[in-house]
Amino acid sequence: MAEPWTSLIPLALAGAMVPAQIVVTVLLLRTPGGVAKGAAFIGGMTVVRLTQGLLFGVLLSGADSIGGGDGPGTIGSVLLLVLGVVLLVTAGRSLLTEEDPDAPPPKWLAMTDSLTWPHSLALGVGFIAASPKFWVFTLGAIAVIEEAEPAAGAGAIAFLVFVALSQAVLLTLLVARAAAPRWSAGMLEAISGWLARHNQALVVLIGLVFGTWFALKGLSGLGVF
Repeated sequence: MAEPWTSLIPLALAGAMVPAQIVVTVLLLRTPGGVAKGAAFIGGMTVVRLTQGLLFGVLLSGADSIGGGDGPGTIGSVLLLVLGVVLLVTAGRSLLTEEDPDAPPPKWLAMTDSLTWPHSLALGVGFIAASPKFWVFTLGAIAVIEEAEPAAGAGAIAFLVFVALSQAVLLTLLVARAAAPRWSAGMLEAISGWLARHNQALVVLIGLVFGTWFALKGLSGLGVF
C-alpha cells in the first residue's frame, strides 16, 4: 500500500484546497449556530463521499487492472488524466473570467445566516454530488486504492484516510470555532477577507500545479511517456 499514497495524498491535498468549500464553511461558522451548521455541512459532504466509496469500491473491486509497473493502473491513470484536464480547464476559465467555476451561486452565500443545520447538511450533500470535479477526485482515489489490491480492510482504511485528509482544512476550522469561539471569530474574518482578495489567484495556482501533476501522472501510468 506504499505506492498508492503517491497518488492519494496529492488527490486529498488538491481536494482539501478547493477554495469554494472553504468559503462556504467559513461563512456558515460565522453565523449564529455556526458550529452546528458547519458540522452539518461537512457531514453532508462526508456522507456523499462514503456512499461513493462504498458503491464504486464494490464496482471497481472486480475490475482487472490492465496497467502495470509503478503506475496507478489503467483505470486510475485515466481518472488522474481526466482530473488533470478538469483542473487545467478550471484554471483557464478562472483566469479568463475572474470567477471561480466551483463557487456556489451568490444567492446561496447570501442565505447562510438564515440556513438551519438541516439545510446546511443538504448543502453539503449537494456541494459534492453536483460537482464533477469532486466526483473525479473521489473516483480517482477509489481506483488507485482498488488497483493496488490492498489486503482485507486496508483499502477501506486508506479511503477513510483520504476522506479525512480531503476535509482536513474544514475540520480544523470547525474544531477551532468550537474550542475557541472568541479567538476563532477573528481568524475566520481574516480568512474570509484573504479568500475574497486572492480567490482567483488561488484557483489558478491550484489548477495549474495539481492539474499539470495529475495529467503527467495519468499519461505516465498509461505508458504515453
